[in-house]
Amino acid sequence: MKSPFNFIVKPHKGTRYNNTVDWEGVEFTTNTSEEEAKFSNRKAIVVSVPLDYDGPIKAGYTLLVHHNVFKFYNDMKGRRKSGRSFFRENLFFVDSEQFFMYHDGNKWNAHDRYCFVSPIPSEECYIQKPTHEPLMGRMEYPNDYLLNQGVYTGTIVSFTPDCEYEFDVDGEMMYRIYDHQITMKHGH
Repeated sequence: MKSPFNFIVKPHKGTRYNNTVDWEGVEFTTNTSEEEAKFSNRKAIVVSVPLDYDGPIKAGYTLLVHHNVFKFYNDMKGRRKSGRSFFRENLFFVDSEQFFMYHDGNKWNAHDRYCFVSPIPSEECYIQKPTHEPLMGRMEYPNDYLLNQGVYTGTIVSFTPDCEYEFDVDGEMMYRIYDHQITMKHGH
């Protein structure tokens, strides 16, 4: 089964939410709110690619998706519903604007105009600053455009204010940022 324009995916580990922890063999639910975006499952397994798609993504790859792909919501009468991405059973449609990276079995790869930057610790300073250096980070997953501009993995970069969209990537907190929001690279 293939869609003309969308990837067909299923939630990683078969769940729409990542709201449980295993503690000494007992599973605990850490949050019961379906509205809290940070508990929405962000990983999707590709079941099929769109018709006539000839890009790098294949069935079986993992996508890092928008938090609304798998979320439930309540309609005006309070009835629990699936969002617009829902197809049937545990399958969902995802277009190219709803995912930000893909994992090919070996490594994560930035998709389209997105890149991922990890925060860096604050430098010692006499003024009070947050624990992370504001508007700066370490490039972790540059896209093709940034690579062509000399911004590689490990490059320290600056970015525009309020563009940081937090993601957990394999246990590391990172910012998803559009490439045009990277304003400067530091060093050589």
